[in-house]
Order: sequence, then structure tokens, then C-alpha cells
Amino acid sequence: MIELEGVPELIDPVMVAAFEGWNDAGDAASGAVAHLDREWKGEVFAALDAEDYYDFQVNRPTVWLDNGVRKITWPTTRLSVVRVGGAKPRDLVLVRGIEPSMRWRSFCNELLGFAHELGVEMVVILGALLGDTPHTRPVPVSGVTSDPDLARTMDLEETRYEGPTGIVGILQEACTHAGVPAVSLWAAVPHYVSQPPNPKATLALLNRLEDLIDIRVPLGELPEDARAWQLGVDQLAAEDSEVAEYVQTLEEARDTADLPEASGEAIAREFERYLRRRDPSAGAGPGPGQGPGPGDPGDTTAYFRDLRDAPGGGGAQRPKPKPDGEADEDTP
Repeated sequence: MIELEGVPELIDPVMVAAFEGWNDAGDAASGAVAHLDREWKGEVFAALDAEDYYDFQVNRPTVWLDNGVRKITWPTTRLSVVRVGGAKPRDLVLVRGIEPSMRWRSFCNELLGFAHELGVEMVVILGALLGDTPHTRPVPVSGVTSDPDLARTMDLEETRYEGPTGIVGILQEACTHAGVPAVSLWAAVPHYVSQPPNPKATLALLNRLEDLIDIRVPLGELPEDARAWQLGVDQLAAEDSEVAEYVQTLEEARDTADLPEASGEAIAREFERYLRRRDPSAGAGPGPGQGPGPGDPGDTTAYFRDLRDAPGGGGAQRPKPKPDGEADEDTP
């Protein structure tokens, strides 16, 4: 039995999890949970025993000095809790760690034990895959679930994936069998620029998470980091004619596929996010980097003029990558 001391009674808690490794292209998913933990000053209340789940020859511990005293940090998975303020406050249980090396069923059961004790209403697992997507377009984010009722009520895709899987897929299925509503959000990272970090993909995941559980995430400097990342990749692509030609091919394919999404539902979702960020009842007003676009925060014309090219705009797009492992990387 898991006993939690010092953790207050939570309000409508949602567990948000991400794991470094196979399911974390560009560190986009783990970066999103780290951002939530940092912006809301999460307090760690539990850590899984590293001895139970990690091969230390694969994920090695690190040694560091604390005022001249040598200490060791072991690879593990930690849980923290944050309170989301606003008109409807709620709590997030953040799970961040490394994909375990062994005993995956026990690993998932332990996390579900925490979820049960804390009264978690839903589990959202973040992942990122490598895909044939151009860096110049909004990041596609797919929302998938194994629950047909959840797929219908939350406008998600019901997963049909068959093949090798990672801890994201295992945890989602464990939640399903335990009767806990679970959703996986997958961001597609361009395979030709897969090196971490990828702030544009991280931003897209956070935007999609906002829409899914109706919260407002303080973005801090993330939008500026996403724009800087895209400019840097633009410069690298411009220096190689073959890469530039390949990117153009991906752009044409993406624009053709997304043409019906350029109006209607996609723009409506983006406008709702814009209004939510301006709504004083949702919390503090937009801080640095939280305005709707590159111009004045109140300039809706400039905002929607730049909608298609804005980094992190993937949250306003209906997901297009093949979730669940049908792309270059596993998306179980």
C-alpha cells in the first residue's frame, strides 16, 4: 500500500507523464513536463526506487559535488504536484523520468497506485516521434486513446497501432485495464533535425494539453525559443540545396494534406486559445512570450495573419502524423 504523507487533498487532479528515451524525440515530451514543473514550482513528493527498474550500465548515475561533498544522483522517475490557479483551480500530478530498463508491469502498477491514492481523474502521457514533417509548419500533435467513449467525447483518435511499443504505450494500456481514463499526445519531430531540444514541439504539446484539460499554461520564454529554433534550422537548410529541396517537398505535401484545415475548426480552436489567454478570470494576464503573436498582444489581425507560420501553432491543427508507431519512430 502506498502511503502519501504531506500531500494535501487535490482538486480534480490529472496526472501528466513523460519519459526520456525511445518515446521522446527531440526531448519534446520530457521538456514539456519539465516546463510545467518549473513554471508552477512543483514539489517532489515521491520517487520510484531506481534499483527496481533501471539498468545502471544503460542509464548511469552521476556524481556531483555539494560544497565539496561528493553525492550521487540515481536515474529514476519522480512525481511532483502543482496547483493550477484561475477561475477553476485544479492540480496536476507530474511524472517525469527515464523509460525503465525492466519490470515495466510493476513500474506501471506503482504509478497507478499513486494515481489511485491521489484520486487522479485522468492520465495524460506525452510522447514525441520522428516523422516526415517540415520544420517550417505547425507541429502536428495527435491525441490517441484506447477508450472508444473517451475518443468520442474528447475528439481523439482511437489507437489501432500494432507493433513494438515503449513505456508510453504500456502505461496507456495499463490505465485502460485499470479503468483509468488515459490519453497519449504525440508530437511529430522532423527526422532531419532530431537533435534535442526542440522547443517548437514542446510548445505544441503544451498547447494541445491546454485544450485537452482546459487549463492555461504560462509559456515564459518558450515561444521565443521556438522561433529562434526555427530560424536556426532555416539557416542550416538554406546552406544545403538538397536539404532545402527536401524541405520544400515536405512543405508541399503538408500544405496539400492540411488545406481543409486552414479554416473553420482549426482557426476556431486557435481563437479560443487567444481569448483564454486574454481572459483575466483565467489567471494573470499574458506575460513575456504569452501574447497571441509576434505583434501587439491585442492585434488579432496580425495574429491570424501569421497563424500558419507561428512556431508551436500545432495545437491549432488537427493531428496528421501517424500515431502509434506508423511513422519513423514508435508511437505506441
